[in-house]
Amino acid sequence: MDFLPEIFNDWLLNYGAFALFGLLALGIVALPIPEETLLVFSGILIHEGTFCFIPTLIAAFLGSVVGITGSYLIGVTGGLYVLKKYGPYVGLTESKMTWAHNWFEHYGKWVLFIGYFVPGLRHFTGIFAGVSTLEYRHFAQYAYIGAFCWVSLFLSIGYFFGNYHRALFEFVESNVEAFLSGAVVCLLLVIAVKVAINKRQKKE
Repeated sequence: MDFLPEIFNDWLLNYGAFALFGLLALGIVALPIPEETLLVFSGILIHEGTFCFIPTLIAAFLGSVVGITGSYLIGVTGGLYVLKKYGPYVGLTESKMTWAHNWFEHYGKWVLFIGYFVPGLRHFTGIFAGVSTLEYRHFAQYAYIGAFCWVSLFLSIGYFFGNYHRALFEFVESNVEAFLSGAVVCLLLVIAVKVAINKRQKKE
């Protein structure tokens, strides 16, 4: 299968769950690694019997947790200094940092959960949670639940759909940004409506 760059294919096939753990951890910290494609491909390998479900799920979850926690620690210890000095080397431009920071400030802890499903945003949410001095227990509650839901979704896509036909896999891969962005917009609209209703009820 050539869904992934050859080197990632080789690592997954040779080192299994260990490779998935490491690649996801590094990818979430902001290295250029196609995390969704890795997860879908891993789901296909589970379907084919090459990977076992439980070890793969645990490796994917722990890799995501390590990656997002590393980002959080960067935010807590280095803060804006690290972002401004080293961010451009890993794609964290000033405009992207400003956009992500404003989004995090507006939506709060929910961004840690939702951020996994917005391509590019998960690379920033942990850092800005740390910069914003969000308590670790609150960070962990939202970020780790979001990680589990995210890896479960894309492993499931690979397991149930990815192996039926190559075109289906390519469709999911090429449209993942639009699909997830639409889902997040719908979720945010639901949250906004609930907040507005609660405020109105309190005034009454």
